[in-house]
Amino acid sequence: MTFNVITLGCKVNQYESQVMTEIMIKDNFTLSDNKDNADIFIVNTCTVTAVSDSKNRKLIRRLRRNNPNSIIVITGCMSQAFPNDDIYSICDIVVGNTERKNISKLIIEYLRDKKQFINIEEHINDEKFEPLNITDFEERTRAQIKIEDGCNRFCAYCIIPYARGRVRSKDLNELKKEAEILSEKGYKEIVLVGINLSCFGQETEKNLCDAVETVASVNGIERIRLGSLEPERLDPEFIDRLAKCHKLCPQFHLSLQSGCDETLKRMNRHYTTEEYKTIVDNLRKAFKDCSITTDVMVGFAGETEDEFQKSLDFVKSIKFAKVHTFVYSRRKGTKGDTLPNQVNPTVKSQRSKIMIEATEKDRRAFLESEIGNTYSVLFERKKPEGYWEGYTMNYTSVHVYSDKELSDEIVNIKITKAFDDYCEGELV
Repeated sequence: MTFNVITLGCKVNQYESQVMTEIMIKDNFTLSDNKDNADIFIVNTCTVTAVSDSKNRKLIRRLRRNNPNSIIVITGCMSQAFPNDDIYSICDIVVGNTERKNISKLIIEYLRDKKQFINIEEHINDEKFEPLNITDFEERTRAQIKIEDGCNRFCAYCIIPYARGRVRSKDLNELKKEAEILSEKGYKEIVLVGINLSCFGQETEKNLCDAVETVASVNGIERIRLGSLEPERLDPEFIDRLAKCHKLCPQFHLSLQSGCDETLKRMNRHYTTEEYKTIVDNLRKAFKDCSITTDVMVGFAGETEDEFQKSLDFVKSIKFAKVHTFVYSRRKGTKGDTLPNQVNPTVKSQRSKIMIEATEKDRRAFLESEIGNTYSVLFERKKPEGYWEGYTMNYTSVHVYSDKELSDEIVNIKITKAFDDYCEGELV
């Protein structure tokens, strides 16, 4: 029987989808060569916003409408956080975030009994890190390894702690084995990902530096990149230790959410703008050609015009390399949903446009500052337009026109031009 895994959401979900793909193949299912047609569809859901839930439902309805005889399996964060959603009535198997390793067994049981199976097991205290591993990664140049799951922070807007449970971390020996396998497959860059990556190892008296150093010790791995980071545990000693690992890419996606202290407090974020700026300054001092990117939310409950302006001014002062701006989305079951003074949707939209316009200027300024620099670029693919596309260690997208075969090669490039979201360069 053929199957497809459809992934919505974050890099952690992408990793877990690869895990399920390998489990299915191991148990003699065949990955379909047609993304729109398969005997089995496994949907790995995201629930980070209400918009994510809406996308999940639309996708599931479309799959059922276009594939009435296919088996539809739902897993991931939406089913874990909202186990009673009406959409599950048209699905065959619904599980949460604790059954990935059993996905093929559940499908085999369904094929035998033909009975709908819905079972979402709650996360428990002292839950252990699920021992999942991959041997490949969707034919990409870089491979992701999930090293941490869960979050203990309970930000006022966020449902993810309910979907993912408490912080737990991958064993360093298992991490090294997985990195070695991926290196043998030819991957030169590893991306370490997690739900709250900054908290890796906190339950075992380890930290993220230990994970970086473990992967750096693997022959063949030339680059290590970090997924999104929360601004916690990033003290000067931590940053200095990271900087000693020359394989670590100087690109840090450091989540901000708001540049206003009053808003951060209502969000239940555990830092101030001054503390955030200190982390940014320390990273820029420690890493040459460092790029800092972030997420910024507008329109959180109670955000006044003055608070928004403070946030905008702070974001502009940092001069991020790139900013992902999004509008606050109320989530049932979170503290933010019950707070007074919810912001009008029209006002949220206006603030989003203002923030995006300001940060796009900073993005262009960052890229223009790269002109004249020479970087090593890991090339991924040749685009139909005729250029090769790759990324510097600080994750600047670079386009190069060349007759040479550059796929999966690390080559020195001099940046010659900057555009809105990428740079152009020439071989050195």
